[in-house]
Amino acid sequence: MTALLDIVLPVFLVLGAGYIAVWRGLFSDAGVDGLMVFTQKFAIPCLLFSAISTLDLGQGFDWRLLLSYYTGSTTVFVLGILGARFVFGRSIADSIAIGFVALFANSVLLGLPITERAYGIDALVPNYAIVAIHAPFCYVLGITTMEIATAASRDPLRLVTTVGKAVFSNALMIGILLGFAANLSGLEMPGVVGDALDLMIRAALPAALFGLGGVLYRYRPEGDAKVIAFVCGLSLLVHPAIAYGMGRVVTDLTTDQLRSAVLTASMAPGVNAYLFANMYGAARRVAASAVLIGTAATVLTASGWLLLLP
Repeated sequence: MTALLDIVLPVFLVLGAGYIAVWRGLFSDAGVDGLMVFTQKFAIPCLLFSAISTLDLGQGFDWRLLLSYYTGSTTVFVLGILGARFVFGRSIADSIAIGFVALFANSVLLGLPITERAYGIDALVPNYAIVAIHAPFCYVLGITTMEIATAASRDPLRLVTTVGKAVFSNALMIGILLGFAANLSGLEMPGVVGDALDLMIRAALPAALFGLGGVLYRYRPEGDAKVIAFVCGLSLLVHPAIAYGMGRVVTDLTTDQLRSAVLTASMAPGVNAYLFANMYGAARRVAASAVLIGTAATVLTASGWLLLLP
């Protein structure tokens, strides 16, 4: 168990350093916002562009891997909605927002560094395949469900526009799409451009983790304890359990694929879960608290899943 914590804890120590720095006034809110803009709109898109542009698409995009991961995602989304609606008596808008919290795992800021520390950088190929369609899948499913269920958009064209704007204005998605374009066209980066990308990539995850710690300081848990525990259980336990069962029994994943699917599924809800809740003004307190508490709990749950994985 100590060896497993040695893998997970450094990631959370960097995150915790950001949390403490903002808490003690050593790093300003404006600094956190600037750091997150740099990482999410520039450095991480460069990371995803570089990874996708050099990815073996035939090997990386295995339908069995995606089926194993996204079956779990869809299941916890539905369970989150049903539980919030019929067990906790939340409104339909709140229920969908709570389902989205369970759906949107932190696949980049937590999933990538933990997988890399556990199994090495070469083990990230299946992670990048999952990440490549993560934002579009989650946003299309979440926004479409919300718009239809709340009758906010009866016009199909407006619905498509709303979904498309949310997906394709995302800098991470732009980096992924440009990576696909470079991969499929066979474009080779000039050496100096590749070196510049490498410099950006080296800064991406450490800076993002530090900034995420500062962001999480704003999301102090308050109220709705049972709902928060429910959604964290779906994210940290049910989703990876489904991915594990699918990968071992149904789709027969390779060892690398199984590791990536389960570890990515076991990550806490990402900050995008709160942004979705805030966009609709629904279950914001639950979303913010679940992001914070789930991230802290991932130290233990991710270690447990690492113990089970081959």
